[in-house]
Amino acid sequence: MTLCLACGADDAGDGPYHAACLLELFGVATVPAVDVEVARLHTLALAMVGRVSVSGVQRKLSVRLTADRATLQIALGDGRYLLKPQAGTFPNLPENEWVTQRLAVLAGIEVPPCALLRLRDGTWAYVVRRFDRLEDGRKWAMEDFCQLAELAPSGKYDGSAERCGKLVRRHASEPLVDLLRLYRQFVFTWWVGNGDLHLKNLALVRDDDRRIRLSPAYDQLNTRLVLPDDTLAMPIAGKRDNLQTGAWRKLAENFGIGAKAAARVHAELFAALPAATALVERSPLPEPMREAYGALLRARAFG
Repeated sequence: MTLCLACGADDAGDGPYHAACLLELFGVATVPAVDVEVARLHTLALAMVGRVSVSGVQRKLSVRLTADRATLQIALGDGRYLLKPQAGTFPNLPENEWVTQRLAVLAGIEVPPCALLRLRDGTWAYVVRRFDRLEDGRKWAMEDFCQLAELAPSGKYDGSAERCGKLVRRHASEPLVDLLRLYRQFVFTWWVGNGDLHLKNLALVRDDDRRIRLSPAYDQLNTRLVLPDDTLAMPIAGKRDNLQTGAWRKLAENFGIGAKAAARVHAELFAALPAATALVERSPLPEPMREAYGALLRARAFG
């Protein structure tokens, strides 16, 4: 049995992808080639910083499929996909992000279709379909929480979980629904050791039904795998580390979430622990990172 490097299930047969997963991601049942020399990926990604409407620590390339859907090629702004190669500063970020996104699904969080792709030098790159770019060329209106808070991009760390809740309450079409989704995302962020959930890594989108809602989760990493002492980017009940039951109770009260609904979120994450640790153990991360990731999940599991 082979682990599918798109959905993370362990029944891909000869793999490493389910045909259905490739169809969902690319519209074809075969893996497209990457039409960029590996040696130029980092140079291209660096050159594109500031020219695409995405942000984050990792180098990102905006890419699109050719008309025959056989090749991913560079796109200078209208790409439907993001491609993230290995980073020189921190090891194994593509594998890290893919695993974390798959864990998010197990935790009940919406994420866009994504996969790991082998490049010509044998290294992994992470590819994800942009949720704000549609097949017919239309775009969903999207504003990250930095924009909603009327802050410059440099102010992305000037936030808190409670401030994010106020933005959802003010702007979302169904604030109670999205406050519960936001609560789940903060619990998940703590669980997986993601120290980079800042204001630019949360967003509201206007979907095809004209609803303004919390976007699918993106740019999620276990930052503690490369920065062992990393803490949360935004405090929860004034705390960035060592969160206990009291902090979550205060956040749920601030969000207006009932105690039963909040408890259900924690219980569902705890129930996902066996599948989550099994996925990490079978992932392409190197063994020391797999061990560290699994240990963190077990230490922060919620009963």
